[in-house]
Amino acid sequence: MVNSSAQAGTQAKVDAPKDLTKAIVSTKEVLKRYTKEEVAKHNKEGDLWVIVDSIVYDMSQFSEIHPGGLAALLDPEVAGKDATAAFFGLHRQEVLYTPRYAKYKIGQVEGQEQKVMRNESGSISTVPYAEPMWLSTGYKQSPYFKDSHFAVQKAMRKFIDEHVYPDAQACEESGKRMSQKILDMMGENGLHAMRQGPGPHLKGRKLFDGAVKPEEFDYFHEMIINQELSRLQARGYADGFQAGTVIGLPPIINFARPEVKKKIVEDAFAGKVSVSLAVTEPYAGSDVQGIKTTAVKTEDGKHYIINGAKKWITGGMHASYFSVATRTSEKGLTVFLVPRQEGLETRPIKVAYSGAAGTAYVTFKNVKVPAENMLGKENDGLKVILSNFNHERWTMCCGSARSSRMAVEECLKWACQRRVFSAPLISQPVIRNKLAHMIAKVEALQAWLEAVTYQMCNMTYNETSEHLAGQISFLKMQCTIAAGEIASDAMMVFGGRALTKTGMGRHIQHFHQTQKFDAILGGTEDILGDLGVRQAVRKMPDNVRL
Repeated sequence: MVNSSAQAGTQAKVDAPKDLTKAIVSTKEVLKRYTKEEVAKHNKEGDLWVIVDSIVYDMSQFSEIHPGGLAALLDPEVAGKDATAAFFGLHRQEVLYTPRYAKYKIGQVEGQEQKVMRNESGSISTVPYAEPMWLSTGYKQSPYFKDSHFAVQKAMRKFIDEHVYPDAQACEESGKRMSQKILDMMGENGLHAMRQGPGPHLKGRKLFDGAVKPEEFDYFHEMIINQELSRLQARGYADGFQAGTVIGLPPIINFARPEVKKKIVEDAFAGKVSVSLAVTEPYAGSDVQGIKTTAVKTEDGKHYIINGAKKWITGGMHASYFSVATRTSEKGLTVFLVPRQEGLETRPIKVAYSGAAGTAYVTFKNVKVPAENMLGKENDGLKVILSNFNHERWTMCCGSARSSRMAVEECLKWACQRRVFSAPLISQPVIRNKLAHMIAKVEALQAWLEAVTYQMCNMTYNETSEHLAGQISFLKMQCTIAAGEIASDAMMVFGGRALTKTGMGRHIQHFHQTQKFDAILGGTEDILGDLGVRQAVRKMPDNVRL
């Protein structure tokens, strides 16, 4: 557990006033002061000032290109007036800090200071239920988390907010792959290696400048990394954020020959190459026994020739290597490491989220690979394929649960600032009822996730396979069912704004559009629910009766 001084330090960083609208933002910027009466004189076309959170903006030149039109700015309640309530009913606060709008700032109202808390980089949210309980102020310290967990969370959030978030939003829109600069920074921080979970591969590495020692790194550290990553609210980019390597590299780490492993793993950990897992086919999804891609041994036995197709391959457009499941006999599957080469082609698949994910259709036409590139043993590929399924599904649970929590935070903020029928939206009982169910779901999911994660930290691989396959299957099923329900309720809270890709409801629109990916990738809800029940039935004792 965290010692008392460390805990006090952590809590001190997140303490905040109960009334968030009264949180003062300190600033070193010296602004010219105006009285309200002076501002009120500038209330017509060509000479138009407004006040937002005590700051005076000269909108005279901007009024002609204002997205809402000139009429919105000439409204008697806006022109020359304090338009704070009107502004935050229409715009997200980050608009105020963009260069485009910041240049119109000319002063501040005499005797007033800013009240709205700015979303500072790396900060802990003070909105109730916006953070998991272990990270929120006012609660007793969880026995699951210690100093290094808080250190990793702080380092990861700062890295995401300052470096990754801008790249993510730009790439989510453009459909381009994440920048190499971010990949390099991930490598420098040990992030590529940490996302493979705890293990010998971390030995000797510096993780987030020493935030956690390699031998102390556990699944809670990895859970934190995955959950911080989901705060990007850029689902396609998040999958393009080396998610393909997260699931494509383990077969190489665990089953490749040493000489093959040596060629790839360190470059992957440095962000120089990426790997995609190529299992799913046009006619074989959850049913891996239906795989039709073939690998035929050459007469000299030194190579295999691969033919076939793979579909919905995450990161496939960017991958340098593929961990490919093939059929080598009527009932036998074998996995090969296949470098991008002649005969291997990738084509983008247009899916509901951004092309930044690099989702691909991959074809193999007489692709020749050395026999030494076999991962594991011939006809024993099912073991290789299944070996990382629990971990893959668990990482998706981490992201799904945190994405749902982000939706709750967005809804709480909106419901408290949006006014309808001359009162805050939160005054409506139907809105409070929706929020109650949303909050209850995310808190339950996080508690279950942490309980499973604790078991993972204290079980061997075989014990995890034996006892947690069903738990993780049910957890993923429940995470994605809840996400669908939360997305639907969040849409109702935001109304029409949740239908637009920009503005107040843009994160809710994105969440609603993309949350189903987690419900399908790694095993659909129905398949995983059935798997969990079959696991339970297999363990039913023979001597029990009603």
